[in-house]
Amino acid sequence: MIKLRSAIVLPLVAALAAACSKTPEPTATSAPEAPATSKPAAPAEATPAPKPAPASGQQAGGGELAWDAPASFESAPNPNTMRKATYKIKRAAGDTEDAELSVSQAGGSVDANITRWAGQFSQKSDDSPKRTDLKAGDLKVSIVEVKGTFAGSGMPGMPASDPKPNYALLGAIAETPSGGLWFFKMTGPEKTVTGARADFDKLVNSLRLK
Repeated sequence: MIKLRSAIVLPLVAALAAACSKTPEPTATSAPEAPATSKPAAPAEATPAPKPAPASGQQAGGGELAWDAPASFESAPNPNTMRKATYKIKRAAGDTEDAELSVSQAGGSVDANITRWAGQFSQKSDDSPKRTDLKAGDLKVSIVEVKGTFAGSGMPGMPASDPKPNYALLGAIAETPSGGLWFFKMTGPEKTVTGARADFDKLVNSLRLK
């Protein structure tokens, strides 16, 4: 009787032990976790291109008029408040002085100022004063040439200078819409003034209203 029970119990215990050793099946509700995702990076904003710097030029001016000074005209301090600008022109070979170009503004008529300029010379050449009228943009300009012995500018309060033979005056009188006159007056040894004529013409042709 005992042998029969052992034969039945032992296989039953072995079966139960085997069943307990199996790995449990996953349940239907246990879903795998979704992998973490990162947000796409925002596109970088485009950096605006730098604006080009404005072109610069050798410009000068005052009041309502402007001009381009040639490189050969060296800017110098104004000797008085009446001057708008002063330039020195290097002397030509053989001359003992530099020429000077003064820029000023005043009233009066063109003819009266030409007569005043001519009166600053004695023993003038036969064709002095010589006048030529032209247009610089919208401006009417009178070109004046005088040659002879220069007696000085004759400005009030200025000391008289010694007469200077073989001198020349090359000037431009520009008429503005307001009625004012602008004077560009170069004086110096005739050779130096004559040699600076091309650059003087460039300055005159650059005259314009601001």
